[in-house]
Amino acid sequence: MEQTTDNSSCGCHTPTKAQIAEKGDTHSAPRCGINASEQSCIVKRTIARICGLVKEDERGSPDEQPRYTLNGYVEEFIDTPVGRVPKVKTRLSAWDLGRHAIARMGIARANHRVGPGLYLVGKPGPDDPVLVTANYRLSFDALRKELSGIDAWILVLDTRGVNVWCAAAKKTFSTDEVLLQVKETQLERAVSHRRLVLPQLSATGVNARLVKKGCGFEVIWGPVRAMDIPVFLRNGMTCSEEMRTVDFPLVERVVLVPVEVSILLKPALVMALFLILISGIGPGIFSFSAAWERGTRMVTALFMGILSGAILTPVLLPFIPGRMFSIKGAISGLAAATITVLFCIGEAWIWELIPLFLVSTVFSSYLAMNFTGATPLTSPSGVEKEMRLALPWQVGVLLLALTIWVGSAFQV
Repeated sequence: MEQTTDNSSCGCHTPTKAQIAEKGDTHSAPRCGINASEQSCIVKRTIARICGLVKEDERGSPDEQPRYTLNGYVEEFIDTPVGRVPKVKTRLSAWDLGRHAIARMGIARANHRVGPGLYLVGKPGPDDPVLVTANYRLSFDALRKELSGIDAWILVLDTRGVNVWCAAAKKTFSTDEVLLQVKETQLERAVSHRRLVLPQLSATGVNARLVKKGCGFEVIWGPVRAMDIPVFLRNGMTCSEEMRTVDFPLVERVVLVPVEVSILLKPALVMALFLILISGIGPGIFSFSAAWERGTRMVTALFMGILSGAILTPVLLPFIPGRMFSIKGAISGLAAATITVLFCIGEAWIWELIPLFLVSTVFSSYLAMNFTGATPLTSPSGVEKEMRLALPWQVGVLLLALTIWVGSAFQV
Protein backbone atom coordinates (compact mmCIF):
# COMPACT_ATOMS: atom_id res chain seq x y z
CA MET A 1 0.00 0.00 0.00
CA GLU A 2 2.92 2.33 -0.44
CA GLN A 3 2.43 5.34 -2.70
CA THR A 4 5.31 6.04 -5.02
CA THR A 5 3.89 8.71 -7.32
CA ASP A 6 2.37 12.03 -6.32
CA ASN A 7 -1.19 12.12 -7.61
CA SER A 8 -2.49 15.05 -5.62
CA SER A 9 -1.34 17.87 -7.88
CA CYS A 10 -3.13 19.36 -10.88
CA GLY A 11 -0.58 17.67 -13.12
CA CYS A 12 -2.72 14.51 -12.97
CA HIS A 13 0.16 12.05 -12.78
CA THR A 14 -0.84 8.52 -13.70
CA PRO A 15 -1.31 6.52 -10.48
CA THR A 16 0.81 3.47 -9.90
CA LYS A 17 -0.73 0.08 -9.09
CA ALA A 18 0.20 0.65 -5.47
CA GLN A 19 -1.66 3.95 -5.44
CA ILE A 20 -4.72 2.36 -6.97
CA ALA A 21 -4.76 -0.22 -4.18
CA GLU A 22 -4.38 2.59 -1.66
CA LYS A 23 -7.38 4.61 -2.78
CA GLY A 24 -9.59 2.93 -0.21
CA ASP A 25 -7.81 4.98 2.44
CA THR A 26 -9.45 8.23 1.37
CA HIS A 27 -12.93 9.34 2.36
CA SER A 28 -14.06 10.35 -1.12
CA ALA A 29 -16.82 8.11 -2.43
CA PRO A 30 -16.62 6.75 -5.99
CA ARG A 31 -18.00 9.53 -8.14
CA CYS A 32 -20.82 8.84 -10.59
CA GLY A 33 -21.22 10.25 -14.10
CA ILE A 34 -17.90 8.86 -15.27
CA ASN A 35 -17.36 8.72 -19.03
CA ALA A 36 -14.50 8.30 -21.46
CA SER A 37 -14.22 12.01 -22.30
CA GLU A 38 -13.60 13.27 -18.76
CA GLN A 39 -9.91 13.93 -18.17
CA SER A 40 -9.85 15.89 -14.92
CA CYS A 41 -7.59 14.90 -12.07
CA ILE A 42 -10.55 14.23 -9.77
CA VAL A 43 -12.13 11.81 -12.21
CA LYS A 44 -8.87 9.94 -12.71
CA ARG A 45 -8.39 9.52 -8.98
CA THR A 46 -11.98 8.35 -8.59
CA ILE A 47 -11.85 5.77 -11.36
CA ALA A 48 -8.56 4.48 -10.02
CA ARG A 49 -10.30 3.37 -6.84
CA ILE A 50 -12.41 0.83 -8.67
CA CYS A 51 -10.11 0.15 -11.60
CA GLY A 52 -6.77 -1.37 -12.49
CA LEU A 53 -4.09 -0.28 -14.94
CA VAL A 54 -4.24 -1.67 -18.50
CA LYS A 55 -2.99 -0.67 -21.93
CA GLU A 56 -4.89 1.98 -23.81
CA ASP A 57 -6.12 -0.41 -26.49
CA GLU A 58 -7.58 -2.84 -23.96
CA ARG A 59 -10.56 -0.71 -22.98
CA GLY A 60 -13.78 -2.73 -22.96
CA SER A 61 -16.32 -0.27 -21.49
CA PRO A 62 -17.34 3.32 -22.30
CA ASP A 63 -16.77 4.06 -18.60
CA GLU A 64 -13.11 3.13 -18.87
CA GLN A 65 -10.40 5.63 -19.69
CA PRO A 66 -7.02 5.13 -21.35
CA ARG A 67 -4.83 3.07 -18.98
CA TYR A 68 -7.79 2.20 -16.72
CA THR A 69 -10.20 -0.73 -16.78
CA LEU A 70 -13.07 -1.74 -14.54
CA ASN A 71 -12.33 -4.25 -11.79
CA GLY A 72 -13.76 -7.70 -12.29
CA TYR A 73 -16.54 -7.27 -9.76
CA VAL A 74 -17.92 -4.18 -11.60
CA GLU A 75 -20.31 -5.21 -14.37
CA GLU A 76 -21.17 -1.77 -15.74
CA PHE A 77 -22.21 1.75 -14.73
CA ILE A 78 -25.90 2.59 -14.39
CA ASP A 79 -27.53 6.02 -14.68
CA THR A 80 -29.19 6.97 -11.38
CA PRO A 81 -30.50 10.19 -9.80
CA VAL A 82 -27.01 10.71 -8.34
CA GLY A 83 -25.14 9.99 -11.56
CA ARG A 84 -23.60 6.82 -12.93
CA VAL A 85 -23.18 4.20 -10.20
CA PRO A 86 -21.16 0.98 -10.57
CA LYS A 87 -23.26 -2.17 -10.79
CA VAL A 88 -21.49 -5.14 -9.22
CA LYS A 89 -21.78 -8.80 -10.06
CA THR A 90 -23.43 -11.22 -7.64
CA ARG A 91 -21.42 -14.21 -8.77
CA LEU A 92 -17.85 -14.62 -7.58
CA SER A 93 -15.28 -15.46 -10.23
CA ALA A 94 -12.30 -17.78 -9.94
CA TRP A 95 -10.19 -14.62 -9.62
CA ASP A 96 -12.30 -13.49 -6.66
CA LEU A 97 -11.89 -16.84 -4.95
CA GLY A 98 -8.16 -16.73 -5.58
CA ARG A 99 -7.94 -13.31 -3.94
CA HIS A 100 -9.89 -14.69 -0.99
CA ALA A 101 -7.40 -17.52 -0.59
CA ILE A 102 -4.51 -15.06 -0.69
CA ALA A 103 -6.20 -12.88 1.94
CA ARG A 104 -6.85 -15.91 4.15
CA MET A 105 -3.14 -16.67 4.08
CA GLY A 106 -2.40 -13.15 5.27
CA ILE A 107 -0.58 -12.13 2.07
CA ALA A 108 -0.88 -8.36 1.49
CA ARG A 109 -4.00 -8.58 3.62
CA ALA A 110 -4.38 -4.81 3.97
CA ASN A 111 -4.67 -4.43 0.18
CA HIS A 112 -7.83 -6.51 -0.08
CA ARG A 113 -10.26 -3.61 -0.19
CA VAL A 114 -12.72 -1.85 -2.47
CA GLY A 115 -13.39 1.85 -2.91
CA PRO A 116 -15.94 3.23 -0.42
CA GLY A 117 -19.10 4.76 -1.84
CA LEU A 118 -22.35 3.73 -3.52
CA TYR A 119 -22.80 0.57 -5.58
CA LEU A 120 -25.85 -1.34 -6.75
CA VAL A 121 -27.03 -4.84 -7.67
CA GLY A 122 -29.91 -5.60 -10.01
CA LYS A 123 -32.02 -2.59 -10.99
CA PRO A 124 -32.78 -0.79 -7.73
CA GLY A 125 -35.28 2.05 -7.57
CA PRO A 126 -36.02 4.69 -4.96
CA ASP A 127 -37.92 2.20 -2.77
CA ASP A 128 -35.28 -0.54 -2.69
CA PRO A 129 -33.14 -1.23 0.39
CA VAL A 130 -29.75 0.25 1.17
CA LEU A 131 -27.32 -2.33 2.60
CA VAL A 132 -24.26 -1.00 4.40
CA THR A 133 -20.97 -2.89 4.59
CA ALA A 134 -17.22 -2.45 5.06
CA ASN A 135 -14.71 -1.95 2.27
CA TYR A 136 -12.79 -5.10 3.21
CA ARG A 137 -12.96 -7.15 0.02
CA LEU A 138 -14.11 -10.36 1.73
CA SER A 139 -16.92 -8.52 3.54
CA PHE A 140 -18.00 -6.82 0.32
CA ASP A 141 -17.91 -10.09 -1.62
CA ALA A 142 -19.75 -11.98 1.12
CA LEU A 143 -22.61 -9.51 0.76
CA ARG A 144 -22.82 -9.20 -3.03
CA LYS A 145 -22.76 -12.94 -3.65
CA GLU A 146 -25.94 -13.33 -1.58
CA LEU A 147 -27.86 -10.71 -3.57
CA SER A 148 -28.58 -12.63 -6.77
CA GLY A 149 -32.03 -11.67 -8.05
CA ILE A 150 -32.32 -8.80 -5.56
CA ASP A 151 -32.50 -5.09 -6.39
CA ALA A 152 -30.55 -3.16 -3.79
CA TRP A 153 -28.13 -0.33 -3.14
CA ILE A 154 -24.83 -1.09 -1.39
CA LEU A 155 -23.24 1.67 0.66
CA VAL A 156 -19.60 0.81 1.33
CA LEU A 157 -17.90 2.55 4.25
CA ASP A 158 -14.20 3.34 4.40
CA THR A 159 -13.10 0.98 7.18
CA ARG A 160 -9.45 1.05 6.02
CA GLY A 161 -9.84 -2.43 4.55
CA VAL A 162 -10.95 -3.97 7.86
CA ASN A 163 -13.91 -6.33 8.25
CA VAL A 164 -17.20 -5.23 9.83
CA TRP A 165 -16.72 -6.65 13.31
CA CYS A 166 -13.12 -5.53 13.80
CA ALA A 167 -13.78 -2.15 12.16
CA ALA A 168 -16.63 -1.52 14.60
CA ALA A 169 -14.26 -2.21 17.49
CA LYS A 170 -11.61 0.05 15.92
CA LYS A 171 -14.27 2.77 15.35
CA THR A 172 -13.69 2.91 11.59
CA PHE A 173 -17.12 1.36 10.98
CA SER A 174 -18.61 4.24 12.91
CA THR A 175 -21.41 6.75 13.20
CA ASP A 176 -19.25 9.46 11.62
CA GLU A 177 -18.30 7.25 8.67
CA VAL A 178 -21.96 6.35 8.01
CA LEU A 179 -22.89 10.04 8.04
CA LEU A 180 -19.96 10.90 5.78
CA GLN A 181 -20.80 8.31 3.11
CA VAL A 182 -24.51 9.15 3.17
CA LYS A 183 -23.62 12.78 2.55
CA GLU A 184 -20.91 12.25 -0.07
CA THR A 185 -22.96 9.78 -2.11
CA GLN A 186 -26.05 12.03 -1.91
CA LEU A 187 -28.01 8.96 -0.89
CA GLU A 188 -31.14 10.98 -0.12
CA ARG A 189 -31.45 11.66 -3.86
CA ALA A 190 -31.12 7.99 -4.81
CA VAL A 191 -33.83 6.61 -2.51
CA SER A 192 -37.19 7.91 -1.31
CA HIS A 193 -37.16 6.03 1.99
CA ARG A 194 -34.91 6.82 4.92
CA ARG A 195 -33.67 3.40 6.08
CA LEU A 196 -30.17 1.91 6.25
CA VAL A 197 -29.63 -1.79 6.86
CA LEU A 198 -26.44 -2.25 8.90
CA PRO A 199 -24.80 -5.55 9.90
CA GLN A 200 -25.58 -6.54 13.48
CA LEU A 201 -21.87 -6.96 14.16
CA SER A 202 -21.32 -3.24 13.50
CA ALA A 203 -23.54 -2.24 16.43
CA THR A 204 -20.58 -1.62 18.76
CA GLY A 205 -19.32 1.15 16.48
CA VAL A 206 -22.52 2.87 15.35
CA ASN A 207 -25.01 4.91 17.37
CA ALA A 208 -28.36 4.54 15.59
CA ARG A 209 -29.84 7.58 17.31
CA LEU A 210 -27.01 9.83 16.19
CA VAL A 211 -27.23 8.50 12.63
CA LYS A 212 -30.93 9.39 12.55
CA LYS A 213 -30.21 12.82 13.97
CA GLY A 214 -27.29 13.46 11.63
CA CYS A 215 -28.70 12.41 8.26
CA GLY A 216 -32.37 11.51 8.79
CA PHE A 217 -31.85 7.82 7.99
CA GLU A 218 -33.12 5.17 10.40
CA VAL A 219 -30.75 2.32 11.21
CA ILE A 220 -32.19 -1.17 10.87
CA TRP A 221 -29.96 -3.90 12.24
CA GLY A 222 -29.65 -6.75 9.78
CA PRO A 223 -28.66 -10.37 10.47
CA VAL A 224 -25.27 -11.50 11.68
CA ARG A 225 -24.45 -13.25 8.41
CA ALA A 226 -24.84 -12.00 4.86
CA MET A 227 -26.30 -15.36 3.81
CA ASP A 228 -29.46 -14.49 5.75
CA ILE A 229 -30.01 -11.18 3.93
CA PRO A 230 -32.43 -12.56 1.27
CA VAL A 231 -34.72 -14.08 3.91
CA PHE A 232 -34.38 -10.96 6.05
CA LEU A 233 -35.57 -8.79 3.16
CA ARG A 234 -38.43 -11.14 2.26
CA ASN A 235 -39.59 -11.06 5.88
CA GLY A 236 -39.99 -7.29 5.85
CA MET A 237 -36.55 -6.60 7.35
CA THR A 238 -37.13 -8.65 10.47
CA CYS A 239 -34.64 -11.10 11.94
CA SER A 240 -35.37 -14.45 13.51
CA GLU A 241 -33.61 -15.49 16.70
CA GLU A 242 -31.32 -17.70 14.63
CA MET A 243 -30.29 -14.74 12.46
CA ARG A 244 -29.36 -12.80 15.60
CA THR A 245 -27.32 -15.61 17.14
CA VAL A 246 -23.54 -15.43 16.91
CA ASP A 247 -21.76 -18.78 17.00
CA PHE A 248 -18.28 -20.00 16.13
CA PRO A 249 -18.62 -23.27 14.15
CA LEU A 250 -15.78 -25.50 12.99
CA VAL A 251 -15.62 -24.04 9.48
CA GLU A 252 -15.17 -20.49 10.79
CA ARG A 253 -12.50 -21.63 13.23
CA VAL A 254 -10.54 -23.53 10.59
CA VAL A 255 -10.69 -20.57 8.16
CA LEU A 256 -8.70 -18.52 10.67
CA VAL A 257 -5.82 -21.01 10.86
CA PRO A 258 -3.95 -20.07 7.63
CA VAL A 259 -3.68 -16.38 8.49
CA GLU A 260 -2.57 -17.16 12.05
CA VAL A 261 0.08 -19.55 10.77
CA SER A 262 1.30 -17.05 8.17
CA ILE A 263 1.68 -14.39 10.85
CA LEU A 264 3.78 -16.82 12.90
CA LEU A 265 6.31 -17.72 10.21
CA LYS A 266 8.84 -14.93 10.77
CA PRO A 267 8.63 -14.87 14.61
CA ALA A 268 8.84 -18.68 14.67
CA LEU A 269 11.97 -18.63 12.50
CA VAL A 270 13.62 -16.05 14.76
CA MET A 271 12.69 -18.05 17.85
CA ALA A 272 13.98 -21.28 16.28
CA LEU A 273 17.35 -19.67 15.54
CA PHE A 274 17.51 -18.33 19.10
CA LEU A 275 16.76 -21.77 20.54
CA ILE A 276 19.45 -23.36 18.36
CA LEU A 277 22.00 -20.80 19.51
CA ILE A 278 21.36 -21.25 23.23
CA SER A 279 21.37 -25.02 22.74
CA GLY A 280 25.06 -24.75 21.81
CA ILE A 281 26.03 -23.17 25.14
CA GLY A 282 27.93 -25.60 27.37
CA PRO A 283 31.15 -26.33 29.26
CA GLY A 284 33.20 -25.48 26.18
CA ILE A 285 31.43 -22.10 25.89
CA PHE A 286 29.82 -23.00 22.56
CA SER A 287 29.53 -26.22 20.57
CA PHE A 288 28.21 -26.32 17.02
CA SER A 289 27.44 -30.02 17.26
CA ALA A 290 25.49 -29.48 20.48
CA ALA A 291 23.67 -26.53 18.90
CA TRP A 292 22.54 -28.82 16.10
CA GLU A 293 21.69 -31.91 18.18
CA ARG A 294 20.10 -30.23 21.17
CA GLY A 295 18.71 -27.37 19.05
CA THR A 296 16.83 -29.85 16.87
CA ARG A 297 15.02 -31.19 19.93
CA MET A 298 14.13 -27.72 21.18
CA VAL A 299 12.88 -26.64 17.73
CA THR A 300 10.75 -29.78 17.67
CA ALA A 301 9.21 -28.68 20.97
CA LEU A 302 8.56 -25.22 19.49
CA PHE A 303 6.97 -26.73 16.37
CA MET A 304 4.69 -28.95 18.45
CA GLY A 305 3.63 -25.95 20.53
CA ILE A 306 2.77 -24.01 17.36
CA LEU A 307 0.88 -27.00 15.94
CA SER A 308 -1.11 -27.30 19.15
CA GLY A 309 -1.82 -23.61 19.80
CA ALA A 310 -2.50 -22.42 16.25
CA ILE A 311 -4.24 -25.49 14.80
CA LEU A 312 -5.30 -28.08 17.36
CA THR A 313 -6.79 -25.61 19.86
CA PRO A 314 -9.15 -23.78 17.44
CA VAL A 315 -10.26 -27.06 15.83
CA LEU A 316 -11.11 -28.68 19.18
CA LEU A 317 -12.12 -25.46 20.93
CA PRO A 318 -15.61 -26.49 22.18
CA PHE A 319 -14.30 -29.79 23.51
CA ILE A 320 -11.35 -28.46 25.51
CA PRO A 321 -12.32 -27.65 29.11
CA GLY A 322 -11.92 -24.17 30.51
CA ARG A 323 -13.11 -20.72 29.45
CA MET A 324 -9.81 -18.89 29.13
CA PHE A 325 -8.05 -19.45 25.82
CA SER A 326 -4.68 -19.58 27.55
CA ILE A 327 -5.93 -22.51 29.64
CA LYS A 328 -7.41 -24.25 26.61
CA GLY A 329 -4.10 -23.80 24.79
CA ALA A 330 -2.16 -25.14 27.75
CA ILE A 331 -4.37 -28.22 27.95
CA SER A 332 -3.98 -29.03 24.26
CA GLY A 333 -0.30 -28.18 24.68
CA LEU A 334 0.04 -30.95 27.24
CA ALA A 335 -0.76 -33.45 24.51
CA ALA A 336 1.76 -31.84 22.16
CA ALA A 337 4.35 -31.74 24.95
CA THR A 338 3.83 -35.41 25.72
CA ILE A 339 4.44 -36.30 22.07
CA THR A 340 7.58 -34.14 22.10
CA VAL A 341 8.94 -35.94 25.15
CA LEU A 342 8.16 -39.37 23.72
CA PHE A 343 9.94 -38.38 20.51
CA CYS A 344 13.08 -37.29 22.39
CA ILE A 345 13.06 -39.67 25.35
CA GLY A 346 15.71 -41.96 23.92
CA GLU A 347 18.14 -39.13 23.21
CA ALA A 348 17.66 -36.74 26.14
CA TRP A 349 17.81 -37.10 29.91
CA ILE A 350 15.28 -35.87 32.48
CA TRP A 351 16.63 -32.30 32.83
CA GLU A 352 16.37 -31.87 29.08
CA LEU A 353 12.94 -33.46 28.80
CA ILE A 354 11.43 -31.11 31.38
CA PRO A 355 12.20 -27.87 29.45
CA LEU A 356 11.06 -29.51 26.19
CA PHE A 357 7.75 -30.30 27.87
CA LEU A 358 7.39 -26.77 29.22
CA VAL A 359 8.26 -25.05 25.92
CA SER A 360 5.61 -26.97 23.96
CA THR A 361 2.99 -26.24 26.60
CA VAL A 362 3.72 -22.53 27.05
CA PHE A 363 3.87 -21.74 23.32
CA SER A 364 0.59 -23.56 22.77
CA SER A 365 -0.99 -21.55 25.57
CA TYR A 366 0.32 -18.25 24.21
CA LEU A 367 -0.69 -18.86 20.59
CA ALA A 368 -4.19 -19.98 21.56
CA MET A 369 -4.80 -16.47 22.88
CA ASN A 370 -4.53 -15.14 19.31
CA PHE A 371 -8.05 -16.43 18.69
CA THR A 372 -9.62 -14.37 21.48
CA GLY A 373 -10.19 -11.50 19.04
CA ALA A 374 -11.90 -13.71 16.45
CA THR A 375 -14.56 -15.38 18.53
CA PRO A 376 -17.92 -14.34 20.03
CA LEU A 377 -16.94 -16.22 23.19
CA THR A 378 -14.90 -13.29 24.49
CA SER A 379 -15.20 -9.54 25.01
CA PRO A 380 -12.52 -6.81 24.80
CA SER A 381 -12.43 -6.46 28.57
CA GLY A 382 -12.27 -10.23 28.97
CA VAL A 383 -9.36 -10.44 26.55
CA GLU A 384 -7.44 -7.74 28.41
CA LYS A 385 -8.07 -9.46 31.73
CA GLU A 386 -6.91 -12.82 30.41
CA MET A 387 -3.73 -11.35 28.97
CA ARG A 388 -2.90 -9.63 32.25
CA LEU A 389 -3.31 -12.95 34.04
CA ALA A 390 -1.73 -15.27 31.49
CA LEU A 391 1.29 -13.39 30.13
CA PRO A 392 3.25 -13.21 33.43
CA TRP A 393 3.10 -16.96 34.04
CA GLN A 394 3.75 -17.74 30.37
CA VAL A 395 6.89 -15.60 30.41
CA GLY A 396 7.91 -17.08 33.77
CA VAL A 397 7.50 -20.66 32.59
CA LEU A 398 9.44 -19.95 29.38
CA LEU A 399 12.33 -18.37 31.28
CA LEU A 400 12.36 -21.31 33.70
CA ALA A 401 12.41 -23.78 30.80
CA LEU A 402 15.28 -21.99 29.05
CA THR A 403 17.28 -21.74 32.29
CA ILE A 404 16.92 -25.46 32.93
CA TRP A 405 17.75 -26.19 29.29
CA VAL A 406 21.00 -24.21 29.32
CA GLY A 407 21.91 -25.52 32.77
CA SER A 408 21.35 -29.15 31.71
CA ALA A 409 24.24 -28.87 29.25
CA PHE A 410 26.66 -28.35 32.14
CA GLN A 411 25.41 -31.45 33.98
CA VAL A 412 26.02 -34.00 31.26
